[in-house]
Amino acid sequence: QVQLVESGGGLVQAGGSLRLSCVVSGRTFSTYTMAWFRQGPGNERDVVAAIKWGGGSTYHADSAKGRFTISRDNAENTVYLQMNSLKPEDTALYYCAARKVPMVAITAGSYDYWGQGTQVTVSS
Repeated sequence: QVQLVESGGGLVQAGGSLRLSCVVSGRTFSTYTMAWFRQGPGNERDVVAAIKWGGGSTYHADSAKGRFTISRDNAENTVYLQMNSLKPEDTALYYCAARKVPMVAITAGSYDYWGQGTQVTVSS
């Protein structure tokens, strides 16, 4: 059984930084495609960034480019999202997701496993 546990969310002022972490249980983590999604109140769950199992192929949404960076440590079964220059519009519940297919995807329906989410709130 695969479990994803996120951490690192919190309250931060605009312009600040946070690093989200997602620890994945399961012996085949290194082959999963991993992603971060976010969902604000009344909004759909949108992709923020994704990374292929080897780490060489990544995707960052336009809203994240230049500010957020996704990375992974297969030895630690962990994926990270470094978020810099945070804005109030980044406020959302951030979810970690895993996909068994070794290819980056940007739709929520493409992912097989989900964490419970970690709240990020950015004050102005």
